[in-house]
Amino acid sequence: MARIRDIAPGLWVWSRPHPDWTPGSDFGGPVTSTCAAAGGEVVLLDPVAPEPDDREAWARLDAAPPTVVVILKPDHVRDVDLFVRRYGARAFGPWLYYPHDVPRCEVEAVEAGMTVPGGLTALYDGRGRNETPMWIAEHRTLVFADALTAPHGELLVWDCPALQERALPALRALLELPFERVIVSHGDPVHDRAAFERALGLPPWRGGDPEEER
Repeated sequence: MARIRDIAPGLWVWSRPHPDWTPGSDFGGPVTSTCAAAGGEVVLLDPVAPEPDDREAWARLDAAPPTVVVILKPDHVRDVDLFVRRYGARAFGPWLYYPHDVPRCEVEAVEAGMTVPGGLTALYDGRGRNETPMWIAEHRTLVFADALTAPHGELLVWDCPALQERALPALRALLELPFERVIVSHGDPVHDRAAFERALGLPPWRGGDPEEER
């Protein structure tokens, strides 16, 4: 069953094992999906569907049906088709996808600076259009796919070739936003602003077996 966590009124997450996880994956098994009520919409970010028999998680979703689904990263297509089919939600996401992971539903393109229904704003993360984190002003929350991660509980920036030149400057620029919390997909999902600031100065996460990194 998914682990459900209420973050604030109208903001909650659920975590469950990713169906494609293997021992060789560069991320931990459980992944987190975010649900935010904002601007009169119910928005899902990078959702992985709960197990079919997970009554609690599905009951929550059915009680306040999602109206918008946002894919934050080309390889985070996950279960967008299921949510669009089940709830009639509008889907938003990247301009391009990997050939083996193209959504079947219609997906409206998002790029940094755009606002999706609910008032969520797509952000620039400096990694070559590989990810558009979302700013939920109503909840003073940033939501990331992989730009940051917390495999051992501590928030870290996920390493990339453009880390020093583009990614870190782009992440530092986000400090201009009045956010209070950060939600990430992998590892411990919820962190405060101080953890984000601290992560910018720590060695980046390079993936691999969590036990080998200790």
